[in-house]
Amino acid sequence: MKIKFSLEKKIAIITGGGSGIGQSIARTFAEQGAQVHILDFNIDAANETAEEIIKQGFLAKAHKCDVSDYEKVSEIVNQISDISSIDILINNAGIANIGNIEACSEKDLDRLYKINIKGVYNCSKVCIPLMKNKSGGVILNMASIASTVGISDRFAYSMTKGAVLTMTYSIAKDYINDNIRCNCISPARVHTPFVDEFIKKNYPGKEEQMFEKLSKTQPIGRMGKPQEIADLALYLSSDEARFITGSNFPIDGGFITLNSN
Repeated sequence: MKIKFSLEKKIAIITGGGSGIGQSIARTFAEQGAQVHILDFNIDAANETAEEIIKQGFLAKAHKCDVSDYEKVSEIVNQISDISSIDILINNAGIANIGNIEACSEKDLDRLYKINIKGVYNCSKVCIPLMKNKSGGVILNMASIASTVGISDRFAYSMTKGAVLTMTYSIAKDYINDNIRCNCISPARVHTPFVDEFIKKNYPGKEEQMFEKLSKTQPIGRMGKPQEIADLALYLSSDEARFITGSNFPIDGGFITLNSN
């Protein structure tokens, strides 16, 4: 019997796969049969995730990589492709920034651009020719609800995630005849270690109250879970989603639609 959403014999690259959403995607893809390559600037986190996957009997390898460095990305991806073809690229690596345009320094803007925009550009640019040679592949970008709706005090972050959304549309259109599908996921707030650290740093002594307040910004009444994002990523990367390209998938607890009413 064929298993739904199987990634058996697929080679998947997941950037920022050492923690949070990326980690959940790496685990989920490996469990579904993919050979997972985790690209992360934090090699210790990447190694821990890869070792955990391997202990469960699945395939994973960690690579230290700054996605803003084109030469390093090219070196690692080509090393992987020398052994196996690249079937799936998950552009998940990203960083956040709090503040409006007045509070956003040029240094902040450049830092977010390098990771959130140039990182997607670098990884996609390296992988696309390899996918074309293989007669197809899947690129899945991690955008945000901030790509399409206004979020207070998120100027730089919203700008970069808006670019991720439009890069998705462009790649999908340009490479549809090469059998390369490109989509993006737009989460609302997801409960990751980043959220806990942010609350602890900015609201000491009020962690529980702030967690509850942030959770309730989603109409459904809670934050998303990394596994819920990973499950959507699994579907969009599987053969069952082969009719889907050039689409944006909000996963937001009703934020975009219900908060507008």
